[in-house]
Amino acid sequence: METLKQIQKLEGHTDRVWSLAWNPLSGLNGHPLNLASCSGDKTVRIWERKPSNSWECQAVLDDPHTRTVRSCSWSPSGKILATASFDGTTAIFQDVGDDYECVSTLEGHENEVKSVSWNASGSLLATCGRDKTVWIWEVLPGNEFECVAVLQGHTQDVKMVQWHPTMELLFSCSYDNTVKIWADDGEDDNWVCVQTLAQSNSSTGFLVSGHSSTVWALSFNATGDKMVTCSDDLTLKIWGTDNGKMLSSDGFAPWSHLCTIAGYHDRTIFSVHWSSDNIIASGAADDAIRFFVENNESDSLVNGPSYNLLLKKEKAHDMDVNSVQWCPGENRLLASAADDGTIKIWELTSVSC
Repeated sequence: METLKQIQKLEGHTDRVWSLAWNPLSGLNGHPLNLASCSGDKTVRIWERKPSNSWECQAVLDDPHTRTVRSCSWSPSGKILATASFDGTTAIFQDVGDDYECVSTLEGHENEVKSVSWNASGSLLATCGRDKTVWIWEVLPGNEFECVAVLQGHTQDVKMVQWHPTMELLFSCSYDNTVKIWADDGEDDNWVCVQTLAQSNSSTGFLVSGHSSTVWALSFNATGDKMVTCSDDLTLKIWGTDNGKMLSSDGFAPWSHLCTIAGYHDRTIFSVHWSSDNIIASGAADDAIRFFVENNESDSLVNGPSYNLLLKKEKAHDMDVNSVQWCPGENRLLASAADDGTIKIWELTSVSC
């Protein structure tokens, strides 16, 4: 039996907290646990767990954004933090010892930037926004960034971008109810949409089993051959691909719908994250956090995978849960953020009956 224990509530933001990002070095090779949060109060906060096991705010980044900071993402090195804002810019902060310095500001989106994500090597950064576009930036020496592609394919606000953990593939999800998968076709930064995960195929009319409303977020399992998406349609959907085929042929292996997890949240599911322990966490506008695990019974081999509810935490926050994120170095620690302006650190523990 699993139980969820609240370790600490982190307070300091004066408006809703939109997004969280664990530093990828957190808990690895002696590095302290470190977490970034961003808010409607126009700031980013960096939190760290001290040797006493209490969490403290290490830094408040209140410049240069002039509006809500919607998304934050650490580079794979853990040294650079990118932040996306409703002011239309993406800021790049560098860890310079005990402080964070804004070393670059990326401009180009027409209005609100909604999400930012680094690729696995840290050589590319993706952003997306209300202007329906996805931008890919190349990281150059001297904290310079060059836009190498502007991807136009979504018909509405793009809510999130996320790079595949091992492949040079970019995923974007949108208010247009779809997830799009983008790849470089090998011709001088010519990025193209290689697949759209929609409710039905627009050209054939065939059912693809995609979402029927806004897709808010997505996350990959540890091996990168499965993906979970969450939506305003109150469902989570599991998708799968053949990693081996993609690696061997150097081609693109399409993603297919494996199953739908429905009936657990009764309001919009804003966030989902898949742990290295294979536990899916979801956070929603019903103020709750849910945890799901794959059903490993033999019939799943015949009928495809299915997922069971492991645990539910009602009233995890006083208002909408906007972000749930598993800690990379301690895979039973989860952070959540909400409209109530707080961040909570949770520990999922096994209790013998």
